[in-house]
Amino acid sequence: MHILITDDESFIREGIKRTIESVFPNYHVHLASSAEEAVLIMSEHRIDIILTDILMPGINGLELMRISRHSQPQAKWIVISAHSEFSYAQQAMHLGARDYLLKPIGKKKLVELMESLTIEIRQERVVSKGEEALKDGLNYLREAVFQRLAAGLSMGKISLDTFIADYPEFYLILVNIEQDQRSTHLEHFIVENVLNELIDQSGQGFVVSFDRNSLLGLVTLHNHIQIEQLLEPLQGHLQKYLKVPFATRHSGPHQEIEHVAVEVNRLREEKTAQVDAPEEGSSSDHAIQVALQYIRAHFNEELSLEKVAAVVFLNPIYFSQLFKQKTGQGYKDYVICLRMEQAKVLLHNPKLKLADIAEQIGYTNVGHFTQVFRKKFMVTPTEYRMQEKILNT
Repeated sequence: MHILITDDESFIREGIKRTIESVFPNYHVHLASSAEEAVLIMSEHRIDIILTDILMPGINGLELMRISRHSQPQAKWIVISAHSEFSYAQQAMHLGARDYLLKPIGKKKLVELMESLTIEIRQERVVSKGEEALKDGLNYLREAVFQRLAAGLSMGKISLDTFIADYPEFYLILVNIEQDQRSTHLEHFIVENVLNELIDQSGQGFVVSFDRNSLLGLVTLHNHIQIEQLLEPLQGHLQKYLKVPFATRHSGPHQEIEHVAVEVNRLREEKTAQVDAPEEGSSSDHAIQVALQYIRAHFNEELSLEKVAAVVFLNPIYFSQLFKQKTGQGYKDYVICLRMEQAKVLLHNPKLKLADIAEQIGYTNVGHFTQVFRKKFMVTPTEYRMQEKILNT
């Protein structure tokens, strides 16, 4: 049994791992601090259970679920979060999560959930093991044949009758990733899963990796579906998830499977007027939204602008400008306001000392907390309590 734990906080990852290994010593537990690391692990292993945090640098946990469902359809997802907001749980369940656990995670609840999912997985394996092996073998053979076909290589004695029968009319979709020398593994993973899911919704087909920077999809559409109904959401999803420029091109419809190589060469040589990049509006809005979620979850920690900018992979200076543009507040002012509003809530609990409140909102020094509070509200925390008639009874 392979378990994947994805969380950017090491003590959470290690704590869950220790709990699982203490009860299930034979399980293989993999750890990832980001979606990028999780993708690498998923490319090498068939994962049975995935536990993922929601707020992580770059691609968050819900987005990781969304782009991974096609490559790991058998996986049981458990979402872990510091947030109890219904909207997060609702999104997680809509994407197929089996449970939603709030931090700190209770060991008893975690073990019970793992035991339940283990029984379910073992029962499914008995029923589907043979079917899955056959399906995987056929898919591999089909994709290997198509890759040779698209590359213009000799097919030898391989028959194309199955392709002709299954795809009497088809479109080709080429996605090219404009990338430098670093690995394109994550980008390939995103494109393959997003395109495969859209193909499944629109008709039948598959996606293969054509070369280091290109993926090629083949799709036969349902009768009532137009190719634009697949391409438009593809553009939207890739603009949202990819952090690098990309280009999409398509052909068709075609009936001649033997001419695939000629059409692929045409698509690769085709000059596009503009390479698609993450849209300024949607990409920046998404980055700030992720940053705001991260700030709300970690406002009681050391929270420098540089740290949050790194979470959303932006230059600190650009992030500072973008944050003020999108929120109307400077980054520092926003964090202070968030902390002070939380302080007012905590001050209504007469049993809490000022030192406790200061620590809970991210200040190690009571004097500094008092100074910031007075500057913000023109009264000290103690004076605020007196005004609100908050007495220690």
